Amino acid sequence: MAVNFDAQAWRFCVAPMLDWTTSECRLLHRQFSAYARLYTEMVTTGAVLYGDAARHLSYRADEHPVALQLGGGNVSELARACELANAYGYDEINLNVGCPSDRVQNNAIGACLMADAPLVARCLQAMQETSDAVVTVKHRLAIDEQDESEVLRFVETLANGSRCRVFIVHARKAWLAGLNPKQNREVPPLNYDLVYELKRRFPELVFVINGGITAMAAVREHLQAVDGVMVGRAAYQNPELLLEVDALFGAPLVSLEQVLERIEKVMARELARGVPFHWFTRHLLGLFQGRVGARRFRRLLSERSREADAGLALLQEAVSLVRWKGV
Repeated sequence: MAVNFDAQAWRFCVAPMLDWTTSECRLLHRQFSAYARLYTEMVTTGAVLYGDAARHLSYRADEHPVALQLGGGNVSELARACELANAYGYDEINLNVGCPSDRVQNNAIGACLMADAPLVARCLQAMQETSDAVVTVKHRLAIDEQDESEVLRFVETLANGSRCRVFIVHARKAWLAGLNPKQNREVPPLNYDLVYELKRRFPELVFVINGGITAMAAVREHLQAVDGVMVGRAAYQNPELLLEVDALFGAPLVSLEQVLERIEKVMARELARGVPFHWFTRHLLGLFQGRVGARRFRRLLSERSREADAGLALLQEAVSLVRWKGV
């Protein structure tokens, strides 16, 4: 299906992170920024097609703009998963071609797919033919013994073989054997210049750079060379980073005080619906990094958030332990 999109929409993205970027996490992050593009955890096509699709695909309406990341390597299964996802109204569906975990490798998906660019192109084309949303791809520079410069041919094959126009590039090689997922995020050297070269070679495509980006100063620097930046653990472990995002879109910023008020409001709504308190608080432990009282804040929420009567009063008590106003 033909889908129109604005390249500016990818100026700042929060990466898909397994067990971290849940619906509750995304709802909290949305209170910091109206424009940051938020991604689900990776959902495999098997989970969507043969499991509880509603559990895997449902989200809250006020999470938008939100993208679904799919893991799969079977053309027809990816197309069917996109058809099912249409009912949920995602802004984007992203194909994972970068995860190097053993579980992903055993299913011949994720970063393994970088060895077969024509197959990835067919997958993307089939997804586009059935999806109402923009279809994108997230990939590495290379895998194993591949030369990193092969990414130029990889992108060219995907662009020519499908209508995919948005490429999210983790600026590292992935080693499928010898390094675990954590090491694959840290050990292979970053090569930002090669991502910049992709943009120079293919100026008509949208390139989002990912990997090792931890500060807004770096985000702004990268935006001089590429269309967007994707931040992962830095945004999760220090969500106050998101307070600066909307300025990248020419929009006014909100204060931390306003964000905390918003968080209390949406949590009150969700708690009234029966959502457990700790489903939210585990995503708030990164707040107040470096501030006096932050450790006490984390300890109180960690130790008591699962108590039967835990609720907003506990959150308010935890926040009161931090010296944050006027800091």
